[in-house]
Amino acid sequence: MEIVLTPPKTEKRPIEREHHGDVVVDEYEWLRAKDDPAVVAHLHEENAYTKARTEHLAILQEQLFEEIRARTKETDLSVPSREGDWWYYSRTVEGLQYGIHCRAPIAGPDDWEPPVLPEASARGSADASPAAISGEQVLLDDNLEAEGHEFYSLGSFDVTADGSTMLYATDVEGDERYTIRLRAIDDTGRAYDDVIEGTAAGAVFDPTGRYLFYATVDESWRPDTIWRHEVGTPTADDVSVFHEPDERFWLGVGLTRSRRFLMIEAGSNVTSETWLLDADRPEGEFTVVWPRKEGVEYDVEHVVAGGRDRLLIVHNDGAVNFELVSVAASEPRGPRRMLLPHNPDVRLEGVDAFRDFVAVEYRREGLPRVAIAKVPAAGIPEGATPDDTLHELPFDEALFSVGVGGNPDWTQPTLRIGYSSFVTPSTVYDVVVATGERKLRKRQPVLGDYDATRYAQRREWAAADDGTRIPISLVYRHDLVDLGTPAPTLLYGYGSYEHAIDPAFGIPRLSLLDRGMIFAVAHVRGGGEMGRLWYEHGKKLEKRNTFTDFVAVARHLIDEDVTAPDRLVAQGGSAGGLLMGAVANMAPRFFSGILAEVPFVDPLTSILDPSLPLTVIEWDEWGNPLDDAEVYAYMKSYSPYENVHANHYPPILAVTSLNDTRVLYVEPAKWVARLRDAGADPLLKTEMAAGHGGVSGRYSAWRERAFAYAWVIDRAKAHPSGE
Repeated sequence: MEIVLTPPKTEKRPIEREHHGDVVVDEYEWLRAKDDPAVVAHLHEENAYTKARTEHLAILQEQLFEEIRARTKETDLSVPSREGDWWYYSRTVEGLQYGIHCRAPIAGPDDWEPPVLPEASARGSADASPAAISGEQVLLDDNLEAEGHEFYSLGSFDVTADGSTMLYATDVEGDERYTIRLRAIDDTGRAYDDVIEGTAAGAVFDPTGRYLFYATVDESWRPDTIWRHEVGTPTADDVSVFHEPDERFWLGVGLTRSRRFLMIEAGSNVTSETWLLDADRPEGEFTVVWPRKEGVEYDVEHVVAGGRDRLLIVHNDGAVNFELVSVAASEPRGPRRMLLPHNPDVRLEGVDAFRDFVAVEYRREGLPRVAIAKVPAAGIPEGATPDDTLHELPFDEALFSVGVGGNPDWTQPTLRIGYSSFVTPSTVYDVVVATGERKLRKRQPVLGDYDATRYAQRREWAAADDGTRIPISLVYRHDLVDLGTPAPTLLYGYGSYEHAIDPAFGIPRLSLLDRGMIFAVAHVRGGGEMGRLWYEHGKKLEKRNTFTDFVAVARHLIDEDVTAPDRLVAQGGSAGGLLMGAVANMAPRFFSGILAEVPFVDPLTSILDPSLPLTVIEWDEWGNPLDDAEVYAYMKSYSPYENVHANHYPPILAVTSLNDTRVLYVEPAKWVARLRDAGADPLLKTEMAAGHGGVSGRYSAWRERAFAYAWVIDRAKAHPSGE
């Protein structure tokens, strides 16, 4: 006899709200009461139902988990980065959930060759495990810190310039509130009495190590105050050095790479401001670089040119795609020297300054780029243009991702970059600036029989409703997929905050590709792939472009026989979860399943409540429906929760976390209840000890990915057992 499973019945408790003369009755808002035993019981009931409904996928889930694990080099080592007299790195050990943070001494002042693994290990050989690095010191073992906790996340981590003391901040709830602790780096490993609770991520020592600077959060989880703490003194004596009253702005604190300036950055989604303090005077007053101007964003880097301190500033004041200027550090609001003028075809994203060179990051033709320019000893001559010295790093793949990272030392002669594509595992290079030589430091090991030549990646373009060309990135096994025959496909989308989804490698994804699936990314408006205007045309009162672009991509893939509606699954998370909810309402017939992870599906309710975490700062992204009737009506017109209706919805899997402070669990919980009222068949899975990023620990994360991918494979009708 077939067992019929009955979904949980969600109690209805009508609550009215009224804005701009519009009365809304919300029958499920009561689920917001996180501490209500009835709410917790309901979430457990939903979890039990989802587990029962997916029980037929248990073997596939375990198979996927084992495939991810079998392809991953579990005992591994990151490429060490030099800072001062030490090489810093982290390593993992088979069977342990978390990383171990270590360091080893440099051989001498001219030692810029990181202590390498055996050559085979650098290539990712299966039988090569990291050699013990001479003189290794274990600074922090996350596995020990995580003991006794269901969730663990490391936020801040810093070491004093003399290498004697470290600070680290941990979150054991998933709510992104961290506790800072200090520890001596010596044979004793003595823990300091200094314990600072309720902080944001991003604490840092001043260059002397006498003080540390950190941020605390307000009731809405917004980092709003920067504090100075003197090591060894009571936290009650900590000094507030900067407070941000504007609820749209978040604060962060750090040091320039040169360690010449302490830096406070205040930023909303569209406006920023930077304050500097001479690091030799940590008890002094911070001074503003450029006073904030609504709609103007800028980033600051310190460089020494011609023996003088100057600031490199990337900004968008009158330059929608940003430009780069140089100003005197002593007079930042004085004369500006143009280094990289605005280019409508190039989105300038950032600059990294070193003693002898600068690196520039930008986007062109939908892909990220990196270029290097040397800093002349005599300074930049008047009239010189960046084209005289700026050299872009070339790559031979049609789709790729590249970025600057892991470069803490001001005096280093090399630039470390990370490179990846859909078919090339994550790769670390050091570029020798003087010669242009590119040194391969590590390529992510992929164990087993991975052969990149069996996989193909390509770019296609779909036509949006208004004629805009929308880029699509695809990757697949060319020996298993014929693009003229509909194949099972997972289509991913995000499209918010100018965040670009660039082509990058993922070991778990191989389990989809090896089952004959296509993985595709819809680079919809609202993201940052095609420049600042690509973002501007997918936010606020143009947000619908994000959703219609995604539908246009799905239609293109179907019309071109790349896939078919009964084989196409959509995926998105967070703001991408809003996209999933919107397309479920708008074009359900195109999809055989929708995977919505920590989905922002009740945006109007959230953005109407300024007491909720992140709400006020989000008004720059979505508009302010509290005060603007037009924004209210527009958001209500696309909000997934508000627009659930009798429809032929495809199966939907919503995954959320109880302690998420960015997108509260209540949004998908309410959405699922209303979908059932409309006759849909959704599933809800709530992680009861996790935050916005999901569960902690790599093995737990792999199991969660295996759970989601098993559901995707089933809905896309891919071969469940692979080859």
